[in-house]
Amino acid sequence: MNTGLKITTFAVALAATFGTAYGVGQGIDPVVADGPPRHEDEHPGPSPESAEPGRGHAGHDTPPAGGLQISEGGYTLDLKTPRVTAGQRSDLRFTVRDAAGRALTAYQREHDKELHLIVASRDLVTYRHLHPTRAADGTWSTPVDLPRAGGYRVFADFTPAAKGAGNLTLGADLAASGPYRPQDLPAPSAEATTDGYEVELAGGLNPGRASELKLKVSRDGRPVTDLQPYLGAYGHLVALRSGDLAYLHVHPNGEPGDGSARPGPDISFTATAPSAGSYRLFLDFKHEGQVHTAAFTVRAGQAAPATGTPQGHADDGHGH
Repeated sequence: MNTGLKITTFAVALAATFGTAYGVGQGIDPVVADGPPRHEDEHPGPSPESAEPGRGHAGHDTPPAGGLQISEGGYTLDLKTPRVTAGQRSDLRFTVRDAAGRALTAYQREHDKELHLIVASRDLVTYRHLHPTRAADGTWSTPVDLPRAGGYRVFADFTPAAKGAGNLTLGADLAASGPYRPQDLPAPSAEATTDGYEVELAGGLNPGRASELKLKVSRDGRPVTDLQPYLGAYGHLVALRSGDLAYLHVHPNGEPGDGSARPGPDISFTATAPSAGSYRLFLDFKHEGQVHTAAFTVRAGQAAPATGTPQGHADDGHGH
């Protein structure tokens, strides 16, 4: 807005949940596997673990990736719903706890919300950007319907209201039971389509160095110039690293009413990749009262392809 906690009892329960649905010889990692991508072409440089903490491969200071730890800064994500059934609507519940184990009930509002919840499948094909509601006792809840079985990662992006507290992104594993069929990460492309809109990506991610990502929204071949504010900006961008699903902090360049940001067709962001590798970008934008999501695959250190087959919209379920 760090490697997830591997709990043995959860792994046992997870194995019991999926049973033979995964099958023998599928060649997939367990849900709790947080290692980097295994394909050599996705890691032209050293692995994230071999890099000096807090620094990219170019030797520059790099914002730490979020979402790899279940606890950070004295706060812990307590996911009360670690398992759901694929294809069925479920109530996802969780609590953020402080160092004393008390439920956190005071948050700073950022991008119009106290907390942003992201749910993504480990193959980065399914994506949900949800806005749960908080009960008086600090328990958050939101309905979720995950279409496919497999491993998912839940990200809670928030800032405690305590004086001097910084933004945190905590992550926890979520399992969706049912027959599982892994999918490959979509190939890199500079074009995506979603709900009749075309989105073009210019720029790319660079390890250890901030860079601009510019996305242009069109419909029926015409630039969209009347985007509506969504979460305090004309677009919201989430970036996740393939393999361990490290969560990148991406910042919009400008906001509605600042005199410089325009309501389309271009939306600009600045981001820094913590390492080389493949990343999945999810752009949420709002037009004519509806939120849409476009998804792209990019490789850090390489600019987006000039041409390519449109990747299509993310399986976002419009859970906004």
